[in-house]
Amino acid sequence: MVWQQIYDPLGNMVISTALAAIPVVVMLAALGFFHIKAHIAAGMGLVAALLVAVFVYGMPADMAGRAAMLGGFTGLLPIGWIVLNIIFLHQLT
Repeated sequence: MVWQQIYDPLGNMVISTALAAIPVVVMLAALGFFHIKAHIAAGMGLVAALLVAVFVYGMPADMAGRAAMLGGFTGLLPIGWIVLNIIFLHQLT
């Protein structure tokens, strides 16, 4: 399925940008003001990003879910590589 992204879904660049910033604001507010644990705040930001993508930008829900999963797997690879190297370095000392 081909989905063409619309950069200005509301016809006003300022409002579209403000709505696109909602996930970042949710995550930073959860961390800074409400003192929620980081992994829960990240999950809240992910849910907010999925809701904005689907309902504001019109992204198909299955495609948004697959994009989130691919982003998670892409992020796990460098983290796993760093942890593996730390284990090797710890064994050397």
